Amino acid sequence: MAVDILLGLQWGDEGKGKIVDYLAGKYNVVARFQGGPNAGHTLEFDGIKIVLHQVPSGIFHSSIKNVIGNGVVLDPITLYKKEAKNLLEHGIDITQNLYISKRTQIIVPSHRMLDKAYEASKGENKIGTTAKGIGPAYQDKIGRTGIRVGDILMPDFKKKYEELKAKHKTILDFYEFDYSGLEEEETEFFEAIDYLKNFKLISTEYFINEAIKKGDSILAEGAQGSLLDIDYGTYPYVTSSNTTVAGACTGLGIAPKNIGNVIGIFKAYCTRVGSGPFPTELKDKTGEELQVAGNEFGSTTGRPRRCGWIDLPALKYTIMLSGVTELWMMKADVLNDFEEIKACTSYKVDGEETGELPFELNEGVKPIYDTLKGWNTSLEGINNLDTAPAELKEYIKYLEEKLEVPISAISVGPDRTETILRETVLA
Repeated sequence: MAVDILLGLQWGDEGKGKIVDYLAGKYNVVARFQGGPNAGHTLEFDGIKIVLHQVPSGIFHSSIKNVIGNGVVLDPITLYKKEAKNLLEHGIDITQNLYISKRTQIIVPSHRMLDKAYEASKGENKIGTTAKGIGPAYQDKIGRTGIRVGDILMPDFKKKYEELKAKHKTILDFYEFDYSGLEEEETEFFEAIDYLKNFKLISTEYFINEAIKKGDSILAEGAQGSLLDIDYGTYPYVTSSNTTVAGACTGLGIAPKNIGNVIGIFKAYCTRVGSGPFPTELKDKTGEELQVAGNEFGSTTGRPRRCGWIDLPALKYTIMLSGVTELWMMKADVLNDFEEIKACTSYKVDGEETGELPFELNEGVKPIYDTLKGWNTSLEGINNLDTAPAELKEYIKYLEEKLEVPISAISVGPDRTETILRETVLA
């Protein structure tokens, strides 16, 4: 059985959590392949709202085996203090069906301090990270000095930890960063490490490939959006891992031949958190209306999201990179009150029009728009495209023609039931 992969195609916050939860019942295994606690997948159902940061979104289904792969950087404190305790309040003990790769890198308390120190040193050129220690943890992974989950079972774990902390202190001293609160955080950290030992700590690459051989259905879940990919995103304003399909191969140990459907998630408009280029950003009343209507505030940090019209050249770019086979459009309901909707079809760069994503998206890159008629009515209660407003159907048709990939579903609200399904590859 091939592995289906679900990706966000913009700058993140596309609504991946809802879709993974919606689809999860079709799968035996749901696996997270990259990112860390900077992700925030919000799920709403039965009047409950839960935010997951590292735990795969299949955790609400007791029959599903959930996997945190080696491509993730894991914060034990967030797992223990936030996710596990929150889910336990809803009757879910994540130690029962969560498998963690021994090769997964661990975020230690000084990683978060390094994140803050690096950001502060950049001044006005700061990246806009979540200060969760993601970048420094990936730096240590690439620098071959990081600590992995499997190390907590080894007798020299504390020695490895102290050596890594000493290295971090040297860097923090250079940046004159105050790390006086480190010992207090360490107390929580080692409590969380003890808790981590309750999980099934395994070689998940063998686990996943055995599941493929058995014919189990598997869904690989990405975190941040494709435009934040370390190689293909809007560098340097990106995350520290590969958020495209390639990241699923390396982050779970999957051979390319075992990839099945690639499901791309995008908003009916566009948002971005933190710094970095955003050609279609609306710094006006319309942008504020999108922000309010979409409740565009980060589920991990609470930071307001920058809002703008949909960017088709950027979407076509991420669709190309990952070989997307079907699309799911999120938050169509946010556009309910707009008489007109715009879509960026190309850019003007140095006086020339192009449909390609430039090497650098600077202020000189200007969006060129098509204008479409909005539906200007509520989508509440609509679960069939036949009963949807004609303007919404026209918008979907327009996007499919431009993107050359079918849109299989349209989300018209945050609850898992508020979804219009069309003919889908996954049916």
